[in-house]
Amino acid sequence: MNTQRPCGCKGVRTCLQCEKDFNIQKPSLIEQLKALQAFSFCPLCERLFEGWNPFEVREQHPAHNGNEGLPFPGMFVQEQFLKTHESEELMENLDALPWDISQSGRRKQNFGPKTNFRQRKLKNGSFNGFPASTRFIQQRLRELPLLRDFQTIEQCSLEYEPTKGASIDPHVDDCWIWGERVVTVNCLGDAVLTLTSFDATINPQKYNLDLVSEYEKQLLLPLMEVKELELFKDKVIRVAMPNLSLMVMYGPARYQFEHAVLREDVKTRRVCIAYREFTPMYIDGEDKEKGNEVTQNAQNFWTDTNNAITEVI
Repeated sequence: MNTQRPCGCKGVRTCLQCEKDFNIQKPSLIEQLKALQAFSFCPLCERLFEGWNPFEVREQHPAHNGNEGLPFPGMFVQEQFLKTHESEELMENLDALPWDISQSGRRKQNFGPKTNFRQRKLKNGSFNGFPASTRFIQQRLRELPLLRDFQTIEQCSLEYEPTKGASIDPHVDDCWIWGERVVTVNCLGDAVLTLTSFDATINPQKYNLDLVSEYEKQLLLPLMEVKELELFKDKVIRVAMPNLSLMVMYGPARYQFEHAVLREDVKTRRVCIAYREFTPMYIDGEDKEKGNEVTQNAQNFWTDTNNAITEVI
């Protein structure tokens, strides 16, 4: 079904509403994934241990049944990144802003430039910065060594509502415009990120992964060699994203694995904010001039829905 539906879904993307209204039958992704060998990420060990439920694996720390686990480079999770009162105030401010429908049962608030991933075209459009109520998060991100030089270019609030079967299908974030570090701040509710290895040699143009070679030497972590990546074949990786936590994907986890949020892992309303940076081409490379207007506007913070600027970093 290629047309956009009233719920906001289009193509292969579906939610519970359009599956019912249009009698859409989809293979069960969770059943396919549960047929694989499951490993869960412990954020304290920064390693993988066998098991489907990452919250249970986290509770086993530091013993993990005497298992040393497997390395999983490029995944960082900080629990309690936000305080409870900060989350409550943040949610009040986010809900005071308009939400737009999105695909797969989600709603979104998107602040960033207009991008055409297929044609690789960038326009500033009406982008004029971010809500001032979220400024403290960007400031706190830069306090972490991993994100000290992180310049947010796109900030997107995403709502996952379990009554809609909200989810996000397996994908790799675009590699033409969005840089190495993919940041998620969990503002409300628990969820799980599910990852499987992706063979970019089959379709190197997918997700614009063919461009990674142009800036691969600038990555924070080297990508896995073929033999290393082979270790993750027929495995599924599960990463807990608890309420108030921060998650950062970079290096191999960001480029060599598809990630998804399964509807079965969304038990209550979940709201997160995703932060993205430019690729090196738009920071100090050949496309820097094209990104200058966007980078300049990304310094702005405003306090009303008319985007009236009141603060500048």
